[in-house]
Amino acid sequence: MEVILLERIEKLGQMGDVVNVKPGYARNFLLPREKALRATDANKARFESQRAQLEAENLKLREEADAVGTKLNGTSVILIRQAGEAGQLYGSVNARDIAASVTEAGFTVNRNQVKLVDPIKTLGLFEVTVALHPEVSVTVSVNVARSADEAAIQAETGHAVTGGDDEADAEAAAELEAVFEEGAAEAAAEELAAEEAANAEAAPAEEAGEEEAE
Repeated sequence: MEVILLERIEKLGQMGDVVNVKPGYARNFLLPREKALRATDANKARFESQRAQLEAENLKLREEADAVGTKLNGTSVILIRQAGEAGQLYGSVNARDIAASVTEAGFTVNRNQVKLVDPIKTLGLFEVTVALHPEVSVTVSVNVARSADEAAIQAETGHAVTGGDDEADAEAAAELEAVFEEGAAEAAAEELAAEEAANAEAAPAEEAGEEEAE
């Protein structure tokens, strides 16, 4: 099916281009979202009569997107999720979740603007593209972690924090160290007691030896 593009479509064409697409793509996406018109003679004439206005509106929208993109590009958002020891999420992070987090950060974005091919299913840092306009895209950093503390560590190191809870591990190590120290102290006390007992037994024998010598 031939259509006239009303805006730039990635890998397809620019505004005003007449392109041939699959009927399903046109009916289910391009036409209902007003991204294209059927390439009839009437629509071609209609587009040409409105081209200047459409291009002016597109320029204005692109400039607005550029202004927002300058601020949004490189922004980091944090999503807290439960995960297993290996970093596998109990669930996933999808485009809707990311859009909500970006919106909470002060930028109005909908899920259709988040270009996420597959849902995120592990802990870590992910660079995700957000299309603010057909001609303006930016990148945001999505930090998926089990807690705010782990998110901070991931942001600093650039690597996912997997394994157990660091605080719990530290407490366990401290307890284990205390046990070893206590055991060592008991062993030292027993050794000291044995030495004192041996000295006590040796003392009478030495005194008897001294009396026989006299």
